[in-house]
Amino acid sequence: MAIIVGYVPTPEGVAALESAIDEAQRRHQRLVVVNSSRGESLVDKRYASGTEWQSVEERLTASGVDHELTQLVESKDAADQILKLAGELNAELIVIGLRRRTPVGKLLLGSQAQTILLEAECPVLAVKSS
Repeated sequence: MAIIVGYVPTPEGVAALESAIDEAQRRHQRLVVVNSSRGESLVDKRYASGTEWQSVEERLTASGVDHELTQLVESKDAADQILKLAGELNAELIVIGLRRRTPVGKLLLGSQAQTILLEAECPVLAVKSS
């Protein structure tokens, strides 16, 4: 069993990572950090660069949490990649970050977050940045 966190190098991604670390420590579970792109990794701002990814590794090592970092470049959406991995690992929890929205925007979540929330077979923790 593991906890999976969808990470993007944004304040929302950092908030999701921090919440996932807290959950992994509390539950004594391995944490799998997933960062993905549909193949546009050179121009995709959600795909963590080498220095950003190194910073994530350093934060996880400092936390003492058993962890694994996974960067995926596939033709699938990030949500599909996270859901597939969650099934393969029999995930106990998926952690995702959410952006703040306008009142109209609150009617619609981001498509990736909405897909994960609706299709995950395990609990999902959705967090906002402070």
